[in-house]
Amino acid sequence: MSQNSTNSDHQEIDLTMISNKINGFFSGIGSSIYRSIEFFKRNLLITAILLISGGGLGTYLDTNNETYDSKITVKPNFGSTDYLYTKIDLLDSKIKNRDTLFLKSIGIENPKNIIKIEINPIVDIYNLVNYNQKNATAITNTQNFELVKLLAEDGDINKVIKDKATSKNYYWHTINFVTRGFATEERTVKPILDFLNNNSYFEKIKKINIENIKVNIKKDEEMILQINTLLDKFSTASGQKSDKLVFYNENTELNEVLKTKQALVYGIGTQKEQLVDYDNIIKSNSSILNIKNTESVNGKLKLVLPLLFIFGFVFIRLFSKFYKKQALKAQQNKA
Repeated sequence: MSQNSTNSDHQEIDLTMISNKINGFFSGIGSSIYRSIEFFKRNLLITAILLISGGGLGTYLDTNNETYDSKITVKPNFGSTDYLYTKIDLLDSKIKNRDTLFLKSIGIENPKNIIKIEINPIVDIYNLVNYNQKNATAITNTQNFELVKLLAEDGDINKVIKDKATSKNYYWHTINFVTRGFATEERTVKPILDFLNNNSYFEKIKKINIENIKVNIKKDEEMILQINTLLDKFSTASGQKSDKLVFYNENTELNEVLKTKQALVYGIGTQKEQLVDYDNIIKSNSSILNIKNTESVNGKLKLVLPLLFIFGFVFIRLFSKFYKKQALKAQQNKA
């Protein structure tokens, strides 16, 4: 009986201690809140000045230092991917070093407004595997497919896809740049693209490729004319007077001729599409300009600066109080 009574007393003592600690905790919070309110009441004028000045300065900085993201989608032709990446790296180094003379020399009117530039691939593993750049046809590129399989066996496929060595083989790439203030097609995008396309070696390669495509188109068109002549003769020989040729699947030679014509027509269309792409070494597909950058504190200084000023003021006051207290203790110890 005595033991049960003792245990009950201990439990009551423990509950009382816990209750006192909880009450003390909330009482401490209440006291801290009250002291904070009193502190800001005593320093109401200073607090108001800090809030207004911080908001005004933040608004001014937000208005005059707005940054914008822009991007250009490009396709490097004639095996110029490495050249493209090297050129972008050069531009980025010139921007970081604030080499305004160089940037003006390539046609950028306000070089100080460009903050940075970089290039990233548009990750499309299916296009990498299926696209045959030499023939510009969507047939399986066995070499690319086997290479991706081999690399994936030794590591994570996602890492392989995003690896720098792999990424340079993708079809499309995005040039991203950040500007202070608006960028324009004429003053920003065009000078960058002109700079990238200014290369005598690839210019010669471009001319050769365009000439070869035109020759191939001409030969294919001549072959189609020959096939049409052959089909006309076949139609006449068969005694068919209608405008449309009717044939049977049993005539395999005729089927092969028609398939050849179909392939030639498709090839001509594909090669004409190539000519559109091949008008520049670095072909621009589209550009999206002046997307407001809201990362970090961009555009938020009107809110950040007032809070920063208030926290700074509170910290200085607390530090001053702490220093005076420690100095008083030091004097007492000396006495």
